Amino acid sequence: MEEKDLRQVTFHGEGSKLFGIYIVNLLLTIVTVGMYYPWAKAAILQYVYQETEFEGSRFTFHGTGKEMFIGFIKAIGIFIVIYAFLLICIFSKKPLIMSIGFLVTYAAFILLIPIAIHGSTKYRASRSSWRGIHFGYRGDRKEFLQEFIIGALITISTLGIYYFWFIIKIRKYIFGHLRFGSISFAYNGGGTDYFKLHLKGYFLTLITLGVYSFWYVKDLFRFFVDNIQMEQDGEIVKFRSTATAGGYFKLIIGNLFIVILTLGFGTPWATVRTLNFIFSNILIEGNLDVNAIQQTEMDYRDATGEDISDMIDIGLV
Repeated sequence: MEEKDLRQVTFHGEGSKLFGIYIVNLLLTIVTVGMYYPWAKAAILQYVYQETEFEGSRFTFHGTGKEMFIGFIKAIGIFIVIYAFLLICIFSKKPLIMSIGFLVTYAAFILLIPIAIHGSTKYRASRSSWRGIHFGYRGDRKEFLQEFIIGALITISTLGIYYFWFIIKIRKYIFGHLRFGSISFAYNGGGTDYFKLHLKGYFLTLITLGVYSFWYVKDLFRFFVDNIQMEQDGEIVKFRSTATAGGYFKLIIGNLFIVILTLGFGTPWATVRTLNFIFSNILIEGNLDVNAIQQTEMDYRDATGEDISDMIDIGLV
């Protein structure tokens, strides 16, 4: 049996350095009444990327505070329009108009979710590189919006049961359109397996009064990681999780103590511990030729989706 290469991403960040960035960001964000936020986020991402290493080379985040600020202003404008419409409907004091206002506002926020996911994925991928090779996201906004709306409607009509298949379908779409230069990605997880995993984890966590939650989180992490694959010239490269429940126990309990005992000021150290844990527990398995990766992706600088996703608290799927 042919032995496949094993590779790993390494994180070199330090809590003290990240703390310095956090403090400066916090003070400037307060002084500018929140307007510095885009530059603060860019500074954090730039630090995390430059401290992340693969095959002897560091990653680079090319996004800037200026790009994110422009997106930030656009995002604020969108929310102002939505809330202004709602207030006009409320001030009319007419039940029918008020009902229409609430329905339209609710629908607008639902539509913003896929727009934010699509936009933030496209921006973040385009502004990320390794050895000068950029990532890219080739998804079509209209197509993704259609996929999301159909999935959301089915989820609502099935009282939430379809949610697990819906999430997997979204992941498949995003990974299926993700590129790293000439390398393509795919996600192989299934909705049924994801549903069973949650069902098992939920009930066992209840029965064990929360003790099983560490195995639950470990299984979710493994399901997410083990189903990611890359393809390079017909060669399949897979990701594999080595995380354990014990490792998660030490991470979660340790982070809780660090954050609580320092009244939140230990968050940078908790963040570094989390990133170290994630990267040290993911193996990249397969015959990957890093020297044969070619640049294929185009530049994209619109950070509006990135800022909308922050405002409605959406993480990348």
